[in-house]
Amino acid sequence: MSPRPASRRAVTVADIARAAKVSKATAARALGDYGQVSDAVRSRVLAAAEELNYRPNALARSMNTGRSNTIGVVVGDIENPFFAHAMRGISDVASAAGYDVILTNSDEDVEAEEAAVDVLLDKQVDALIVAPASSAHVSHLTDVAAAGRPLVLLDRRADGHRYDSVTVDNRTAAARATAELLAEGHRRIAFISTQPYPEPAYSPGGTITMSSVADRVDGVMEALTDAGIPSPERGIRLDARRRGVDVVTRELLEGDTPATAIIASDSLIAMTVFQTVRTLGLRIPEDVSLIAFDNADWTSITTPPLTVVEQPIYELGAAAARLALQRIRGERVDDESVVFDAALIRRASVAAPTPASATH
Repeated sequence: MSPRPASRRAVTVADIARAAKVSKATAARALGDYGQVSDAVRSRVLAAAEELNYRPNALARSMNTGRSNTIGVVVGDIENPFFAHAMRGISDVASAAGYDVILTNSDEDVEAEEAAVDVLLDKQVDALIVAPASSAHVSHLTDVAAAGRPLVLLDRRADGHRYDSVTVDNRTAAARATAELLAEGHRRIAFISTQPYPEPAYSPGGTITMSSVADRVDGVMEALTDAGIPSPERGIRLDARRRGVDVVTRELLEGDTPATAIIASDSLIAMTVFQTVRTLGLRIPEDVSLIAFDNADWTSITTPPLTVVEQPIYELGAAAARLALQRIRGERVDDESVVFDAALIRRASVAAPTPASATH
């Protein structure tokens, strides 16, 4: 076996300086675009850098300029299509402005989120965009402000703190989805979320630590209460990630008074609900109606296609990036909360409950 060829030594600022016949300090100023350098010298230095295929040291540049031209992002679950679409919006806006994006995943765990924030601060990112795993446990986010870094919250708020945020009007969206089911005659309407919850059953007024889910539960409860549905909290199911979405779905559909309609808090939950309904030998929408938050690609090609609450996810991410860039450039002083509306897209997964299911 022939020996591996030695790796080529990285081109340094000193190499550029020798090639351009200038001092190392002058070459550094020209390459970093700071300080006083004549146009003629800058052109000579840049030409030498191009000829030698120089790759700038991002860390050194950030130490000189105080900017890394990067935005750090912490999301809850990179497998969730919601965050994939939001990241595209963030990346497109950041890239157009000359910024790179560093993505980290918290797995919806506060401790993992704290560690991710620390790592991004250590990397000297110019701003952070965070989808907080908990709206109640956000003390670590104050470290971002203490470090002088702009912070934008994505999809969720932070209780008791005023930060720039980009969210959706989840309460109105959930109430609209519930009203759609009520109008078809449903009275046993369930809502499923993977949001952790300390008690076996949800109680009205109970603390839900993620603002987006709390708002959706409020919207469902409000619509059911206004419709005169007794004990509407009976259909609220949280902590489905730990317990298993399939297990929770079976509980809702196999009990003495099975749900006739389910609202899934995201498209991944909806997929498992859809599969479980089929496994039980039930039909959508004849035996159970289903509405999903988020217009994931698969929801339009199933049989039947799902009625969904479509959030402007790309725009959500793009708006978060724009707020972060404005902060970096010092263009704003006051905190800003951007709230988007969501649209209900009607397809074929909602119908009136059959007499048998309604009276079961």
